[in-house]
Amino acid sequence: MSIRRDKASGVWQIDICSPGIPRIRCSSGTTEKKAAQEYHDRLKAEAWRKVKFGEEPTHTFDEAALQMLRLSEGQRDYDTKVRHVKYWRGVLGGGTAVSSLTSGAILQGLPTHSTHAHRKAKPLSAAAKNRYLATIQRILSLCVEWGWLNRSPKLRKFVEPDVRVRWEPPAVIVQLIQAMSTDWMREVSLFAVATGMRATEVLSLSWAHVDMAKSHAWITHGRAKNKRARAVPLNSDAMAVLRRRMGTHPVLIFSRRPRPGREPAQISQIDSSILSGACKQVGITGFRFHDFRHTWASWHVQAGTPLMVLKELGGWERVGRCAV
Repeated sequence: MSIRRDKASGVWQIDICSPGIPRIRCSSGTTEKKAAQEYHDRLKAEAWRKVKFGEEPTHTFDEAALQMLRLSEGQRDYDTKVRHVKYWRGVLGGGTAVSSLTSGAILQGLPTHSTHAHRKAKPLSAAAKNRYLATIQRILSLCVEWGWLNRSPKLRKFVEPDVRVRWEPPAVIVQLIQAMSTDWMREVSLFAVATGMRATEVLSLSWAHVDMAKSHAWITHGRAKNKRARAVPLNSDAMAVLRRRMGTHPVLIFSRRPRPGREPAQISQIDSSILSGACKQVGITGFRFHDFRHTWASWHVQAGTPLMVLKELGGWERVGRCAV
């Protein structure tokens, strides 16, 4: 058969074996028979024209991007790749032939500000621009691998500044937390500097992942940045926060105070304006919420914690990434 359905996945497989053209065997990438048949017919027609007239088939950006995303399923940055593809598709055009893409057109199309729909637009850093370039570079590299391009356009990366590591001594951190105007921001901040957990890990932490008796919390692989589960020891400050939070929410540890007649509200993100106001009151500048994690790591190093131990405690992939 020219197409057959894989029993396990339901995806239609293509097997073209016609006189005069090279055999083609590949996945259609779809569970719809009609779409698979259309893809089969297109591949067969392109192969015939290449043999008879020497014509190279034209592959579009949409086609290449879709295949790249299929190969990327299950990767931790899959959602980011989807967002990047959506952006590049709007800028370059989904029907544009990948063979017509140039480094100039790609660099000219780079976003200058963030493309998150739910966030306020702000200028993109060199690192963020490099991630957009990495996504389209991956697409083009695969096109070369598949024989759709002879070579990939050269894309120069932007120079990224050295990793920023900012920390403060205990006395300053105490003043900073005390200066915050809401209880939940004070407790979230104290818990973050006591555990080294990232903001998303703190805000999504549930009672089901805390063992009060053993003074431990668990970050599941689904909530960890590097998709690696880890145990988090809880010191006396972290345990005190948990005891104060008991009974505030049936599932989550951190939530906003409920309005009369309503359930406690989930906290979706850190209130940077409260942190900013506290920093101004204390007299420090350039301190971000993630710097509580930097501070936690710096205190550990100063106390003599081995870097390999710190790597495991903080959930970093390698020692060189500690405090990032």
